[in-house]
Amino acid sequence: MKRTVGLIVTALFLSAASLVAAKDYQVTGPVVDVKDDAITVKKGTENWEIARDKDTKTTGEIKKGDKVMIKYKMTATSIDAPKAKTDAKAKTDDKMKSDTTKTK
Repeated sequence: MKRTVGLIVTALFLSAASLVAAKDYQVTGPVVDVKDDAITVKKGTENWEIARDKDTKTTGEIKKGDKVMIKYKMTATSIDAPKAKTDAKAKTDDKMKSDTTKTK
């Protein structure tokens, strides 16, 4: 029982630590657009649109033209890796090559 509780506490600690590990970034510039779910800021010649939700901390009222500093984190939501060539296909290809060399 103690071991199970210990494993659960360790798992919770590691999952919380991984959330904190995401690096903080910031962007500063004039507000171009404000929506409930995003804010757009001009940085140089580019417009940066950054998502926000109910948990985003905001001080004061944000209006177009206000200069703001936004702190944000980047976290991957999905990763697509290329599919590796399977060993079975490689073996079939090798067998076909050896069969053609034998018939010559």
